[in-house]
Amino acid sequence: MTTVTSPLAGRAIGLAAVPDPVFSGAMVGPGTAIDPAREPSEAVSPVDGVVVSLHPHAYVVVDAEGHGVLVHLGIDTVQLNGEGFELLVNKGDTVTRGQAMVRWNPVAVEEAGKSPICPIVALEATADALGEVVESGEVKVGDSLFSWQ
Repeated sequence: MTTVTSPLAGRAIGLAAVPDPVFSGAMVGPGTAIDPAREPSEAVSPVDGVVVSLHPHAYVVVDAEGHGVLVHLGIDTVQLNGEGFELLVNKGDTVTRGQAMVRWNPVAVEEAGKSPICPIVALEATADALGEVVESGEVKVGDSLFSWQ
């Protein structure tokens, strides 16, 4: 079983509240979302694993069990072309839970007219594979968001 922990501090809101139908409809996969604290921060890895996809606005870490977890920093932030995001790791790196991945500023994302809400998604998972999904309340970096069977 994989425990996926929060890459960010903020407030859990659940995927259904994400202002993007691809995420809110769980088309990418089940999971939850964080409305991040409005301060510059480092988004960290939600699991131990290998970085298989890395963009300024999003990354995927696959753990030893083959579970891929997507962290998407904001909605439509791909349109910012990496501005305001600093990559701290490289694709192919082995990372540990809690390791800093991307430095970013949710305030700058909002100022650019985008939502800073961050989906955290279990890729290619079925909804019933996830347990103990956190969809409300304050979360700190490293708090459990969901378990994945």
